[in-house]
Amino acid sequence: MIDLQAMNERVIAEFRANGRHGDGLPTLLLTTTGARTGRRHVTPMLFLADDDRYIVFAANGGAPGHPDWYRNLVAEPSVDVEAEGEAFTAHAVEVTGAARDRLFAKQAKAFPRLAEHQSKTTRPFPVIALSRV
Repeated sequence: MIDLQAMNERVIAEFRANGRHGDGLPTLLLTTTGARTGRRHVTPMLFLADDDRYIVFAANGGAPGHPDWYRNLVAEPSVDVEAEGEAFTAHAVEVTGAARDRLFAKQAKAFPRLAEHQSKTTRPFPVIALSRV
């Protein structure tokens, strides 16, 4: 079984040391505040650039439930982002309707694994826009 926490810690360390993840995929670090604990949590994830926003997808590997980071930012939408050599505070907003579908389709075309994950569950993946504050 894969130790996701250990894997994420390696990705975070590599990202902070080199300014990117070694695989070259568009990766950012999202820091949320725990909804129950108030602790800060850093999660590496792929993103889609959309004008001046960073778009992230709450896929959770196709699991039936939403990832913790999603529940955290719903409770507290002020987040910190590290991406493309910058660190900044952002406001998280869920994208819905046709805009959500357009962004999901664009990311699924670029990264087919997203569509594979979606096929594992009936849960639609939330699409989140991160905008600088």
